[in-house]
Amino acid sequence: MARPPARNTTKKPPRTEPRRLRTGLAIAMVLLVLLGGRLFLVQGLDPAAEANDAVKQRTRTVDVQPVRGSILDSSGKILAASFERYDLVVDQRQVKTEFKRRNDQGGRDVVQTQDAIKDLSSILGIDEQELTTSIVGAEGAKKKGYSVVAKGITPETRNKVLKVGLPWITSQNRFEREYPNGTIAGSVLGFLRSSEDGTSQTGAEGLELSQDRALSGTPGKKTYEIGADGIRIPMATLKEKEAVDGKDVKLTINSDVQWAAQEAVMAKQKQFNAEWVNAVVVEVKTGKIRALADSTTVDPNDPGATDAKFRRSTTVSQAFEPGSTGKAATFSAALEEGVVKPTDHFKVPHSFKIGGEVIHDSLKHQTFNMTAAGIFARSYNTGTTMIGSKLTNEQRYEWMKKFGIGQDIDIGLPVNKGIFVTPDRWDRRQQYTTMFGQGYSQTALHTAKIFQTIANNGVQIEPSLIESYIDPDGTEHERKDVAKTRVISKKTSQEMRRMMETVVTDGTGYAMDIDGYRVGGKSGTGQAAGPTGKLDGYTSSFAGMVPIDDPQYLVVVTMQRPQGNWRSFSVADTFKTIMSQTLNSYNVPPTTEKPNPYKVFVGKRQKYGW
Repeated sequence: MARPPARNTTKKPPRTEPRRLRTGLAIAMVLLVLLGGRLFLVQGLDPAAEANDAVKQRTRTVDVQPVRGSILDSSGKILAASFERYDLVVDQRQVKTEFKRRNDQGGRDVVQTQDAIKDLSSILGIDEQELTTSIVGAEGAKKKGYSVVAKGITPETRNKVLKVGLPWITSQNRFEREYPNGTIAGSVLGFLRSSEDGTSQTGAEGLELSQDRALSGTPGKKTYEIGADGIRIPMATLKEKEAVDGKDVKLTINSDVQWAAQEAVMAKQKQFNAEWVNAVVVEVKTGKIRALADSTTVDPNDPGATDAKFRRSTTVSQAFEPGSTGKAATFSAALEEGVVKPTDHFKVPHSFKIGGEVIHDSLKHQTFNMTAAGIFARSYNTGTTMIGSKLTNEQRYEWMKKFGIGQDIDIGLPVNKGIFVTPDRWDRRQQYTTMFGQGYSQTALHTAKIFQTIANNGVQIEPSLIESYIDPDGTEHERKDVAKTRVISKKTSQEMRRMMETVVTDGTGYAMDIDGYRVGGKSGTGQAAGPTGKLDGYTSSFAGMVPIDDPQYLVVVTMQRPQGNWRSFSVADTFKTIMSQTLNSYNVPPTTEKPNPYKVFVGKRQKYGW
């Protein structure tokens, strides 16, 4: 009997394929259930919320900056304006070696990125290699998410860049402030400070600061959708709240007069190496300021190049003892109170003792028999004290206040009101020195305000620097009527003006005459404190008006701490240059009448040495 074949005792491997298949099918079923559940949730239960979430993830909102208003001079010339500019930036991480660009036929061409960079190099005027580094990144270096390609390009240049079609470059809109006249009225205009991100600017000094609310406007907002590449989706949802541009501010400043005044005070500062020289020009009948000029003035395009002291106009920031120009208030008060007449006689010595104090004149002279007008013309402290002492301290204090000494002046810029204490705080000597411009301080604008009052038949008009505000649509809102206050009578004003003409014909202002015009004014020399507070310098000034019979314009020139002999200090040529330019600019006709000064001395003889 044959033996049966041997059994194969080797175990067969388990059949794993069906198990794997079942596991895979199970996982797939779970995923399908989850996906179906999610789909049901999105489309069935809350589709709107899911859609909104998706939109939010794609949506970007940016501020839209308004155009800052311009600052204009009295004729509408631009002194400060903002211009639209763009910064080009790129995310280097998104940049590829090529891209597609739409052609004129509506199709798309493949463009090499380097070829596009070469085109941009020509448009922007930037070296191709430098441009490649900023767009693509330096070889071997980490790619930047924010790389600046170019800054401050014009809208025209931006449009040319966009036509190149490089998709990863975006433009950021901003505005640059420009001051086309440089330093002209720079310390009046002020300058701006940029925000940290460079997208906006605010006023930092001068009118740019004080008028910031009017100039700034109101920002808007723009909302748009972006794709996965971070680029805005064309024709996608867009919401926009338009920005409201700022108002233009029109000044009373005349650019031509301002320029002439600045040139004149700069020359005077250089001549005497003075700490500063400034000038104020005021239209008498309106109080409008036609110039605020400084020998050192800031260029708003580069404010950091100027010492902080001179980033504000010294005409409103620097207070000083006015010296003999301060006698105008004393004489006006005495005339108005009726305690003196211009023709009253006085015996005027070089030295005068009163109330335990001795008053001296700056130059030693013989005792003169003089008129009150002559005392004013020759600017004698001794004679002024004789006249001023006819009033009480309280009377003089109140009159000085009426003229604006120690008071605020609102012209749209901060004005230093100086130091002027009440008479109960005057010491024994100060009660007399305040009669001739010592013992208190004021700015050049305060001096101008006093003389404008005398020039305008005794009616004081508050100085003004802002003419109007102009809306973006061109609607102009002129300033409200400025305050007008009668301080002295017309009669006193006429007498003071005739006395001021005597100053020019026969007194300390003999060098201030202008051919063809009757000129009147008052010179002044006061003591000036140095860095330590010691009175070791001088302030020299002149306030003059033309024509004296019916004044139209007033010019005040002040020179602080000139170097040299005080007897040589003069601002005559500076005054004459500025006043002549002003008269020419406003076509003021020459005077037809001859000067009509008072007598300086009692008797027939009118010529005596100083």
